[in-house]
Amino acid sequence: MTETEIALNEYCKKDIAHCTYEELYTALLHIVEAESQKRLYAVKGRKLYYISAEFLIGKLLSNNLINLGLYDDVKACLEAHGKSMARLEEVEPEPSLGNGGLGRLAACFLDSIATLNLPGDGIGLRYHCGLFRQNFTENFQNETPDFWLGSHDWAEKTAKTYPVSLAGKPYTARLYRIAVTGYEGRTNYLNLFDLDTVEQSVIRDGIRFDKTDIGKNLTLFLYPDDSDDAGRLLRIYQQYLMVSAGAQLILEECLERGSNLHNLHEYAAIQINDTHPSMVIPELIRLLCEKDIAFEEAVEIVTKTCAYTNHTILAEALEKWPKHYLEQVVPQLVPIIEELDTLARSQGSDSSTAIIDSDNVVHMAHMDIHFTHSTNGVAALHTEILKNSELNHFYRLYPEKFNNKTNGITFRRWLLKCNPELAAFIESLIGPDFKKDASRLERLADFAEDEAVLKQLSAIKRNNKSALAKWLEHTQNITVNPDSLFAIQSKRLHEYKRQQLNLLYLVHQYFEIKAGHLPPAPLTAVFGAKAAPAYIIAKDIIHALLVLSKVIAADAEVSGWLQIAFIENYNVTAAEKMIPACDLSEQISLASKEASGTGNMKFMLNGALTLGTMDGANVEIAEAVGNDNIYIFGQSSSQVIRRYGNGSYIAREWYEIDPNIRRAVDFLTSEKMLACGSAEHLGRLQNELIHKDWFQTLPDFNAYVVRKNQALADYAGNPLDWAKRTLLNISKAGFFSSDRTIAEYNSDIWHLG
Repeated sequence: MTETEIALNEYCKKDIAHCTYEELYTALLHIVEAESQKRLYAVKGRKLYYISAEFLIGKLLSNNLINLGLYDDVKACLEAHGKSMARLEEVEPEPSLGNGGLGRLAACFLDSIATLNLPGDGIGLRYHCGLFRQNFTENFQNETPDFWLGSHDWAEKTAKTYPVSLAGKPYTARLYRIAVTGYEGRTNYLNLFDLDTVEQSVIRDGIRFDKTDIGKNLTLFLYPDDSDDAGRLLRIYQQYLMVSAGAQLILEECLERGSNLHNLHEYAAIQINDTHPSMVIPELIRLLCEKDIAFEEAVEIVTKTCAYTNHTILAEALEKWPKHYLEQVVPQLVPIIEELDTLARSQGSDSSTAIIDSDNVVHMAHMDIHFTHSTNGVAALHTEILKNSELNHFYRLYPEKFNNKTNGITFRRWLLKCNPELAAFIESLIGPDFKKDASRLERLADFAEDEAVLKQLSAIKRNNKSALAKWLEHTQNITVNPDSLFAIQSKRLHEYKRQQLNLLYLVHQYFEIKAGHLPPAPLTAVFGAKAAPAYIIAKDIIHALLVLSKVIAADAEVSGWLQIAFIENYNVTAAEKMIPACDLSEQISLASKEASGTGNMKFMLNGALTLGTMDGANVEIAEAVGNDNIYIFGQSSSQVIRRYGNGSYIAREWYEIDPNIRRAVDFLTSEKMLACGSAEHLGRLQNELIHKDWFQTLPDFNAYVVRKNQALADYAGNPLDWAKRTLLNISKAGFFSSDRTIAEYNSDIWHLG
């Protein structure tokens, strides 16, 4: 009897074969927690605190078992007693603590920090319902609460509480902890704060609730609807709860480890992930001043301790709040922010770098840059745009602060966990070292001309496509052809990511097939995306894609060549099914608008070729794999920036001049689309494309059609060459490991003990 079998029997008090999957899951949860505790090590020197509004951690059981070296034993033990690991995984709820790339990146970073044996914890909020659960009704997105908390979640309630003052009223933040295991590494924690008074019962009518009853609603949802003042204020309430409780935890731990707070930066490194945690700067200053540290010294201490990661080029995504909002929610911070603004203004005469502008609006990113010692972008192109364009006025002030840290992904989750057949095949070719040293994947290039290897790689991809097809049929009631090319676009629904460009291509293909111009291979377009509840045009794009999918499915002349599958409630679990099955990775954001992207890295690692613009990390992927192994199209970032700068782009001119564009856009309000779609929503999207098209869909349309059709032709025309190119992509994926990213953060910014 193996140790795993003994432990399971001991916890369950009966034979494994007679246990329910719920009993086995609970037993394994205890086993993992016990093993995790053995890897808690004392902190020597600096410890990292990674503060983020999102941690999209995904299901944890299998990932933890892999990291603890227990997965194979547990899987074999279960199978020996007639139990399925896949069925067991279905018991676990997916933690609803994030939305998209920002949160998934934070989760990958925590994994890599622990894997590299670095002391570092996450700090965030314990959302009861996450963003929302997406469902499709009559071709529209609807939102319902995602109730994930219960007996099966990993968050341990602690006795630790911290006082937090919100709008002058006292609240008590409760600490919950989730153990974060590294691959053959240490255990750290994800610290999540909540209020004991929050009540899920206040939710009514989908995801609506009284936004003013802070004690009952504060941590219900990630990114509560901010289409009104109450929603915007609630976001400030949330952010302050996170940073105030987090700052108190940090100071408490540093004092326990011997800090006198004057030397805080020798004990703590605080990474501010995007602008949501920006108030940690004035809050730490406030707390230090309460400890009788002079204001000027407190500012210096905080600046040495904190660093800021910028995740966006979009000006609207750099948070800024009317000062009267802050006066209402966090009046204790306003005098500090005003003093910081005075200090910032003393750095030069350029008023554009002020923290509080002439309209009495507080710019959180400005505070981050002035009063941290490091500002980093997340891809080479992104950082250059920040330095040369978007944040150039700050770069001129603080050139020494700016640096790049290209994002990465954890290979344990996105290869070992979600694509075990490919991982095992890679190991059979080059050994196991790539699991901790992703650069070893380079050795795969030695097999680029090995026909047997290429055929096996193709067979693994076909197996994964078949598995996705079965999953789609079982969970989504969608039937797709696994022998078609799977082109997948899965990410947050936003106009700059340009799902609308993909939509117009699919309309174009519909017309081409109807005209008898058959493609070289059938195409299945797979989407996974949620639109923010108040983002009207994004929801219109979802509606149009769902309606188009019905139009195509009802047309026998077209449906054999073209299919659309829009996955409901896209999350990490769905991504783990989609990414191994992808042939063509759609990374089609408008050049200069995507900071990095990490989906592009996950697809690349799993043997998909990228169809993309020269945007974000696509640039570095293209440099790594070479132009022959990627499908690049569209305007350059400099062309796009120039169009914005001189205002030369007029969408209607492109619509009127190009008959293919006009045909695709006009079809949105055609009789066939309106038969099962809304004239209001389809008409609004059509009007947006003709009269605005802020993210320049139309200028890239023809280039996109050409490159995507070239990919179809290559896929159908020479399967072995396609497999060779996927192999080369996998071999070059090592740079995009989050282990490499974290090693760079530590070397250049954190300097952890």
